Order: sequence, then structure tokens, then C-alpha cells
Amino acid sequence: MTVRTRAARAAASALIAGALLVGTAGCSFITPIATLNQYDPSDGISASVGELKVRNVLAISSEDNSAVSIMITIINTSTSSGSLRLQYETADGERVDISKPLSANEVKSYGTEIDGEKIIINDAGVSAGQLFPVYLQYGNDSGTELLLPVIAGDHSIYADLAPASTLSE
Repeated sequence: MTVRTRAARAAASALIAGALLVGTAGCSFITPIATLNQYDPSDGISASVGELKVRNVLAISSEDNSAVSIMITIINTSTSSGSLRLQYETADGERVDISKPLSANEVKSYGTEIDGEKIIINDAGVSAGQLFPVYLQYGNDSGTELLLPVIAGDHSIYADLAPASTLSE
């Protein structure tokens, strides 16, 4: 009888240990891992256009909403040079193209530094809180339209990067 009792106790202990293990770690078996979800960790948005990676793109508005500065980082992962074409529509409905050349394996940023090169759009027709549609295209690849968040230029982080107001000039 003691052999049977020992075997029963051992089986019960193993069953309890197994249930405890599954009970405390079982959620990770069925819950998706959050670190695998793609997201943009900043105010801007990101996309891939052909062999280009476009990161943290947003528009910073002037105080009077008369102009926006495009903040963008472009990563050319290809071994050849080319140009990123940005196309937008003005407040009057006119389509405007801007071309930014890139060398092979180059990383280029616009609007990210106070004294750095900027892309200023004086006639965007958007204000802080809206989305500004910009079409991006590279080489022969089909492009993509991004809806850039428009951030107020008086926001403390972006105040030095905002374009000057054009209505008062």
C-alpha cells in the first residue's frame, strides 16, 4: 500500500506542477508577441518606396498655418543613385513635384536640424491637426501616398524647425 501511495503522491505532485507551469506561462502560448508589431515610435509615419526607406515623415506648420516644413529621413539601401520624387497638391489644386537626389547607400534628412536643408511648402492649405497627402515615388517603382500628420509649429519640440509665417511678410 505504501508503494501505491507514493506513486499516487508523485503523480499528483507532477500533475500539480504541470498545471502550475501551464497556468503561469500559458498566456504566452496563445498571446501574440507585441514586440513583433510594426509601429512608428515618433510623431511621423514611415514607408518603403522601392529600395528607399522613408522614416519619421511629418509636416510642421507655421504659426499662421500659411506654410509647412516637411521633416523626412530617407535611407537609400540600393547600390545605385536616384531621386525621390515628392508630389503634393496646393490649396489651389495645382500639382507640384519636388525631386531630391540620393547617392547609393546614402541617408539624407530634411527639416530635422535648425540650420539644415528643409523642404518648405508655402501653399499646402493645411493646418495643425490635419493630414497632408504627399505622393512619394522612386525610380521605376510604383509610389505610395502618405497622409502626413501636420504638427503645430509652436509645439515645444518642433518650434525651431517650423517655417516662417508667409502671410505677415
